[in-house]
Amino acid sequence: MKYFEGQHVLVLNWRDINHSQAGGAEQFMHQISKRWVAAGVHVTWLTSRDMHQAPTDTIDGVDIVRGGGPLTLYWQAALSLLRTRQRIDAVVDCQNGIPFFSPLFVTQSTPVVQVVHHVHQKQFRTRFSPPLAALGRFLEGNAARTIYGSRAVAAVSPSTRMELRSLGYQGPIHIVPNGTGEVPERVGPRDPDPTITIVSRLVPHKRIDILIGQIAAAAQEIPNLRAEIVGDGPERARLEQIVLDLGMYSNFTFHGYQPDSVRDGLLNRAWLTMSASDAEGWGCSVIEAAAWGVPCLALRAPGIRDSVVDGTTGWLVDSVSELGVVLKNRLAELSDLGTRTAFSEACQEWARCFNWDRSSALLAGVLMEQTKGASRLRGINRRGVRRDMSTVAQFILPAGAALSSILTATDEVAESEGTTVAVLKGCDEFEASVALRRVGVEDALLWPATRSDLLAGPEMALRAETRVRH
Repeated sequence: MKYFEGQHVLVLNWRDINHSQAGGAEQFMHQISKRWVAAGVHVTWLTSRDMHQAPTDTIDGVDIVRGGGPLTLYWQAALSLLRTRQRIDAVVDCQNGIPFFSPLFVTQSTPVVQVVHHVHQKQFRTRFSPPLAALGRFLEGNAARTIYGSRAVAAVSPSTRMELRSLGYQGPIHIVPNGTGEVPERVGPRDPDPTITIVSRLVPHKRIDILIGQIAAAAQEIPNLRAEIVGDGPERARLEQIVLDLGMYSNFTFHGYQPDSVRDGLLNRAWLTMSASDAEGWGCSVIEAAAWGVPCLALRAPGIRDSVVDGTTGWLVDSVSELGVVLKNRLAELSDLGTRTAFSEACQEWARCFNWDRSSALLAGVLMEQTKGASRLRGINRRGVRRDMSTVAQFILPAGAALSSILTATDEVAESEGTTVAVLKGCDEFEASVALRRVGVEDALLWPATRSDLLAGPEMALRAETRVRH
C-alpha cells in the first residue's frame, strides 16, 4: 500500500466491526483496513450507528464515523461525501445489496472500487414484498451498472464475479478472497464418536433445518452420531423445536454464539462440517473448519463451491436428497484414521492460502489499478484488465531480469529454490508468454488459471512443484 501512504481512503460499509449484526463482510473490510493503517494510510469508515454506539470511534487505528440506520445511512453518507470529497483520495464502496452510488458524490478523478461479497437478486425476491424486491433488484442491477460504469469491482469469489457478469457488469472484476485466522500446526485428537460441527448464523438462508433433517436420518444408522451447532440468530428457537419434535435432543447441542477459542475447540474435535446454504459469496466457516483440518460436505452452491475443493477438502452434492446418503458414506470413510489424516492435511494446506495480508495486498492492487497514473507505478503494464481470463506461469527467472516491469498491480508472484510461479491477471497464455519473453523467460510452463488458482494464488502451485522436486 506504499502508493497510498499518507493518503486518505474512505470506506463505505453499512456496519462496522463492533456493530451487533456485524458479520463476514465487516470482518473482511476491517482486517484489510487495519493493515492499510499499519502501512501509513489514513482510513475512515462511514457506516450506520447501532444502539449504544458512539457517533465516532477509532478501532485498530481506523476512524469510524457513524450515522443513520440500515436505510437512512445511505443519504447521510451521500451528504458526507459531498462535504468531504475534496479531501478523499480513494473510495472503497462495499455493496451489501443496496449500493452507496458513491461516483455521484465524489470528484470524477477519485478512484472508486466496489467490494461485492454476493449478489442479492434471489434474496430480494424471498425476503421482501414484490414492489420492494423489484426496487432492490433494480438498484443492485441496472442502476449500479449504469452509475459505476467501468469502475473496478473486487469480488470475493469466482461465483460472485459470474453473478455480476450475469447482471451486465462490464468493468474489470478482480478476485479478492477472504483471509482466515492462523492455521494451527497440530490438530486433534478428534472425538472417538462421529461428530459434525456446524458454525453458522442461524438465519433462514443458511437452511440449518435441512442439515438437521439429514443428520437425524443418518443417526438412525450411525451409532453415537453427534452434531454441535455453534452460532445464534432468529432461527434458533425454531431449529431447537425441530430437534425436540424429532426426538433427537441427545444427538444435537446448540451452543449459541461462542468466543473463537470455544468455537475452535469444537472444530478441533470434529470429523466433518456441513453446509446446505443455497448461495454465499464465500464460505468463511468452511475455511475456518479447514484450518482445523475439518472437511466439508455441502451443496454445490455459489460461494461454497469455491471454498470446498471437491474430493480434496470435502465433497459437493447437487441436491438435498443426496446429502444424507453421502453423509453416511463419508463418515464411514472418515472412521479410518489414515483417511481422516489425509483429508485433514489437505484442508490445512488449502486454508493456508487464505490470509489477510494477501487479501489486503490484492485489494490495494485493485485500488491502484483504478488510480489515475497507476500504469506508471513501478513500470506496471496495464494488460487487458477487463478480461476475466488469467494465466499461471511457472518458470526460472534469469539473473538480473526485472520481472516487475511486466506485472500489473494485481498480479501475484511466489518464488522458492529458484522456481517462480506467477498468476498473471487479464491475459491468456499467448499474451503471458509474450510478456515473459520481454524479461528473458523463454521456457515457461503456462496454463489457464482455474478457480482454485485464482483463490489460492501462486503459493499452492509452488508448494505442489516443491513436493514433486523432493
